[in-house]
Amino acid sequence: MKLSNKEIKHIANLARLELTEKELDKYGKQLSDVLGYIDQLQGVDTIGVEPTAQVTGLTNVFNEDKVCAWDKNEVSEALKQAPDIEKNQVKVKRVLE
Repeated sequence: MKLSNKEIKHIANLARLELTEKELDKYGKQLSDVLGYIDQLQGVDTIGVEPTAQVTGLTNVFNEDKVCAWDKNEVSEALKQAPDIEKNQVKVKRVLE
């Protein structure tokens, strides 16, 4: 699939890339080659093949949350490093509005 310079410039603009003419030629050819390969995959017969996103059997691994008590010295050292403290806790900026 051969992309025109106009299409390559449009894609570069969407990706917030400022490309020189030399880079447009280089990356345009590479992108055209990749899209050409993807076009080849369109011809593969996948009728009867189950869709899948994971084939190795891996699953998410979760660690159990554990509460570990700090001694008073550790707590005071940690609080000394905080930029803002309120009611003996580290105060942070609001994340959600």
